[in-house]
Amino acid sequence: MGPLSPRQAALLAAVAVAAAFTLALVAARALRRRGASRRAVRRARRALAGESDATRLLAAAGYAVLDTQLARTWTIHVDGAPVEIELRCDALVERDGRVLVAETKTGERAPSLATAATRRQLLEYAVAYAADGVLLVDPEAGAIREVDFALAAPPDPAPAPAPPPVPWRWLLAGAALGAITVAAVTAAL
Repeated sequence: MGPLSPRQAALLAAVAVAAAFTLALVAARALRRRGASRRAVRRARRALAGESDATRLLAAAGYAVLDTQLARTWTIHVDGAPVEIELRCDALVERDGRVLVAETKTGERAPSLATAATRRQLLEYAVAYAADGVLLVDPEAGAIREVDFALAAPPDPAPAPAPPPVPWRWLLAGAALGAITVAAVTAAL
């Protein structure tokens, strides 16, 4: 095989660049997956440690742990058709005759009630488990917070509108006009 023509050399260079670019993309993707996998493993370890710490924290606060990782099938209805949803709460606890669902959250954002996903999960558990309440446990902060969604209480009725203020000038003018009318009718009779 003889020397390559300029056209063949350019084509070979383009193929080599494309192959190198593809190889770089594949390598970058593999590194991202590996990093994401490591982060997921760290998160899972942190969550498991948090649940273990939460159980001890709850016991120290006087809660009896009735069950952990309690699975439940919750049936809701969509357009009249039943839909089953599988749930699993971190713990079911009891104190002072009240049974509560305890949900453990670790990290920076998850233990905050400002986090919508946390609020929604606690509300879902409050309804699905029909417990007397829900607890948000942040073992990293050593905090147990009881969250009350006020589900049993009826909504506050709208206050009755206040009567409009009576302007005194119009009231006096009306009284004077009435007195004049009575006097005129009495004089005419």
